[in-house]
Amino acid sequence: MKLFDSLHFAFSSVSGHKLRTFLSVLGVTIGVASVIMLTSLGEGARLYVMDEFAQLGSTLIIVLPGKSETTGGLPVFGRAPNDLTIEDARAIAQGVRGARMVAPLAIASMQAATIEKKRDCIVVGTTNEFTHIRALELYGGRFLPKGDIARDFRVCVLGSTIKQELFGNRNALGENIQIGGSKYRVIGVVASSGTSIGGNIDEMVFIPVSGLLRMLNSSGLFRIFVEIERHDEIDAVSKKVIALIKKRHNNVEDITIFTQGAVLSTFDKILSILTYALGGIAAISLTVAGVGIMNVMLVSVSERTSEIGLLKALGATRFQIMKVFILEAGMLSAFGGLIGLLFGVAAANLLRHFYPTFPAEPPQWAVIAAVFVSVGVGLLFGILPARRASRLDPIAALSRR
Repeated sequence: MKLFDSLHFAFSSVSGHKLRTFLSVLGVTIGVASVIMLTSLGEGARLYVMDEFAQLGSTLIIVLPGKSETTGGLPVFGRAPNDLTIEDARAIAQGVRGARMVAPLAIASMQAATIEKKRDCIVVGTTNEFTHIRALELYGGRFLPKGDIARDFRVCVLGSTIKQELFGNRNALGENIQIGGSKYRVIGVVASSGTSIGGNIDEMVFIPVSGLLRMLNSSGLFRIFVEIERHDEIDAVSKKVIALIKKRHNNVEDITIFTQGAVLSTFDKILSILTYALGGIAAISLTVAGVGIMNVMLVSVSERTSEIGLLKALGATRFQIMKVFILEAGMLSAFGGLIGLLFGVAAANLLRHFYPTFPAEPPQWAVIAAVFVSVGVGLLFGILPARRASRLDPIAALSRR
């Protein structure tokens, strides 16, 4: 029996039992589509996080109060032996060579109000350098003024959502709002940028850091952003910052420094493992589909006993009989795999269409693995029925016993 004859024989069996073929193909289709869709979500999450951190810049150092080793994990704000202060930020800016820009950061939840309206918001205390470090774009006006880091200018910059809810479509520049019981004049509006790793910029109000600390009756900063001149100086500048703050804090090393590279590497590993796990979970359904193919093939063997007996009586060998049934199982799994691939890719494209900021796309390894595994599962689970068919006695098969 030639290969073409074997393929024709297998195809005639597949096309002759449409419902049975449809159910077998459907099982594989669902399995492959699940692998593609879930790995697309995992890969999309990884790419989204990588892109968000990339927007912070590759030369950024983040200084947080508290040492990670003292808490067994990430540093917890408010539990450090010593606060990070405005004076610490000023010392870094003036005393650390290689630090190009320094932006202290304090954060609080407060109410912003006009005469007619009020709205809860996140108030961010910072300096002019923050807009350059975070690459913020302004819709109108200007950002916080340059000057002494400790000076409390009574001015503010609104996120686009806060501006719209407090002032509607009218111009907010030059208007006064109440923040934490103090009057601030609006000098700028940040262009809409949506949610990022640092939070939703559109729902924030920016004021001078000294003013926010005064309202909070605190000297502790949330963190300090330090932008360095060159990427290859990150380690050296980080050590200088640690040494400087340690000296200022009574020789206690009570800060933690994050660099973009370290954060990106950590998230990349975590989200890659998540993607593999999602793919593995979805691949379980392919095993179920393989069991379904095996059951279908066993039924096919029992229904085609006389055909098998005739083939053996005409001289077909056991290997040729096995080949026919393995080819049939391979056809079912291959059809299902290709259709599942199309459905999975289409679902990923549809998700990107509705959520363009989320780059959901299947990783190349998942596409290749899903197709090969689906075919492999079909062939593997087709071996048992094929062996059973090849071992039938031709005389007993012809007499359907």
